[in-house]
Amino acid sequence: MPQTTTKPRLKIGAGVSGHLDAAMAAEYAANRCAEALSASTPGAPVASTDMAVVFFSMHHADAAGAIAQVVRKRLDPKVIIGCTCEAVIGGEIEMENSPGVSIFAASMPGVKAHAFSTDELPLPKEATNGPNPPGGSSGGAATIDPEPLARAAGLVADHRATILLADPFSVPLNALLPLMAHGRNEATGHTPDPNYAGSLLRRSSPIIGGLASGSNKPGGNVLLLNDRVLRSGGVGLSLSGKVRVDSLVSQGCRAIGPTLIVTGCKGQMITHLGGRPALEALEEILDSLGPAMRERLRRGLFIGRAINEYKDRFGRDDFLIRHVIGVDKEHKFIAVADLLRIGQTIQFHVRDAATASEDLALLLDMQKLYEPPAGVLLFTCNGRGTRLFERPHHDAAAFSRAFAPPTTGEQQAKGGTPIPPPSAGVPLAGFFCAGEIGPVGDQVFVHGQTTCAALFRPMA
Repeated sequence: MPQTTTKPRLKIGAGVSGHLDAAMAAEYAANRCAEALSASTPGAPVASTDMAVVFFSMHHADAAGAIAQVVRKRLDPKVIIGCTCEAVIGGEIEMENSPGVSIFAASMPGVKAHAFSTDELPLPKEATNGPNPPGGSSGGAATIDPEPLARAAGLVADHRATILLADPFSVPLNALLPLMAHGRNEATGHTPDPNYAGSLLRRSSPIIGGLASGSNKPGGNVLLLNDRVLRSGGVGLSLSGKVRVDSLVSQGCRAIGPTLIVTGCKGQMITHLGGRPALEALEEILDSLGPAMRERLRRGLFIGRAINEYKDRFGRDDFLIRHVIGVDKEHKFIAVADLLRIGQTIQFHVRDAATASEDLALLLDMQKLYEPPAGVLLFTCNGRGTRLFERPHHDAAAFSRAFAPPTTGEQQAKGGTPIPPPSAGVPLAGFFCAGEIGPVGDQVFVHGQTTCAALFRPMA
C-alpha cells in the first residue's frame, strides 16, 4: 500500500499557572503548551515551536530571566516576547489580584516569525523624546519614508500580523503606530479607505497588542525579547506566510449626551465645545441624566474622540475612548488624556457593563461565521474584569463559550442543563493592559476600556 503523509498543520497551545514560584509556574504553563504542540508522550521535546508569547504578573518580575529560560528549555521557540502585567489571562480564567504566568505557543509550518524591539526601529527625531499621550492619528505618516521601519519590524509583502507589547512610559506610540500602519499598507499593497472607520471589518494583517501594566512608574515594567530582559521600550513579533490572523476590538463604554464639536483647545485641555465653555456643556449633559446613569459616573467619565469626524452618524465603534482626567472650574476647561485639535467631534461616555457584554457578544457571533480559531491572544483593559463586571472571568469566559464544541443532540435531550467539560474552548492567553493596541479600519490606535483579540486560523 502507498504510504500516506500527514500535512503539517497549525498547532497552538496555551497554559497558565498561579504557582508562587516563578520557575515552577512557567514550567507548568510551558508543559501545557508542549502537550498541545506535540503528539508525543508527555515530557518529550516539541518538534518545532515558532513563537512563544509570555505574560507574567509583577510578583514574578524579578524572575523574568528564569521564566524565559524555562520557556526556552521546554519549548525551544524560535522567538520569545513577553511583558509584566497587573493580571494574566489563560483559558477561561482571569487571574486578578494573584500571581500568574500565562504562555501562548504556536507551531506554524510555512510561517516566518520576526522579533524586534522598538529601539531598533528608525523613528523621526521629533518622535524620540519620550511617549505621547494616547492617540494614534495617522496625520503626517504618509510624508515619511516607511520602508526602513517596515523592514526592521518585519512588515513584508505577505505580512499576517504583528503582536506589539510596549512599556507605556517609554514608547512614542502615537508616532510609532501610524508609521507602522503606513509601512504595512505599503508593503502589502493595501489601499486604505479614508472614509471607513468601523471596527466590524474583519481586518487581516493586524497590528495588535497591549501596554505593560505591571508598574505605574518608569522603569518598573519588564519585557522579554528572546533571552533579553528589558526595562523600557517595546517588543514585537511579526508573522508572515501561511497563517491567517483576524482581529477583534470590542468597546466597553456607553455614550451620554449629544456629539459635540471641539471649538477651542490647548493641548490636553478642551476649552470650548460647540462655542460654549467646555465645562458648561458637560454640566448640561450631567444634569439631564437619570439616577442609573449618574451611578455609572462613579466608575469614571470619558470622552470618545471620533476617528472620522466627517461621518453623518456615529456608533460605538467610531470613537476612541479617553479618560477625563480633571476640570478647571475657574476657567471651565476639561482635561483629557489625549491631544485634541479644533474641529474634532467628541461625545462623553461612561463605562457600562451591559454595553461591553453586548458588544463583545456581537463581535464573537460574527467570528462564528468562520471556522473556530486555533488559538487566541487576548488583550483586555485593566479597567474591565471585576472592576466593571459583577462576575469574574467575563471576557475570557465569553471567548471560551463562543468557541466551545457544540453540545450533542443526545446531551441536549437529557434533563437539566448541559455542563461543558473543563477548558472546552479555544487555547487562549493574554493579560490586563494599561492600554490596548488594535486596528480600526486601516489605522492602528491605543484604546481604553476595550478588549482586543488576535484570532489565529490556518490559511485556506
